[in-house]
Amino acid sequence: MTSAEPVPVDFWFDPVCPWAWMTSRWLLEVAGHRALDIRWHVMSLAVLNEGREDLPERYRRLLTEGWGPVRVVIAAQQKYGEEVTGRLYTALGERIHRQGLGPSREAIVGALEEAGLAPELIEYADQDTYDRELRASHQEGIDRVGQEVGTPVIALPGPDGTSTAFFGPVVTPAPRGKAALDLWDGLVLLAAAPGFYELKRSRTKGPVFD
Repeated sequence: MTSAEPVPVDFWFDPVCPWAWMTSRWLLEVAGHRALDIRWHVMSLAVLNEGREDLPERYRRLLTEGWGPVRVVIAAQQKYGEEVTGRLYTALGERIHRQGLGPSREAIVGALEEAGLAPELIEYADQDTYDRELRASHQEGIDRVGQEVGTPVIALPGPDGTSTAFFGPVVTPAPRGKAALDLWDGLVLLAAAPGFYELKRSRTKGPVFD
């Protein structure tokens, strides 16, 4: 791959995950300075946590409500192509996270309008029409990175032309400018290190939406 060729980056997200939202904003910041080919994919925290009985009631409620946004995203992708995914995700995230609307019908309707997509797509929020495609997209991300992860999942070129996937990076707030590029360069170095698997510390801050 030459320096003129965009770096392929695959990114899996659930629209309701605040950590995935901030990571995605960091990735877009990097894309403003580096040649990246970002491919957006859905995954689902509800699918990831299926069968778990030990979840707090508040989180269980979020997972139930979270079906609506991710179902609408996968429906839009299936009907209009992958190129609409990132645009709709940005519009959803602005409302769900920055405006504090959560995974509400109001947030979804407004996002569809901003993204220039048919308002009728809201009907898929309560339908399982494309759940098979949603689960397939989710599973592709999990297969890349392994079972003991959440959202987001990011995959980029690793050693010998292979693809290396990570959970994260989990950051708050989303880095900007040089800090964003430094984090990207560090991730690229880690992806190129054969046998590297994990680097983690406990979170001491909640999501900061600047």
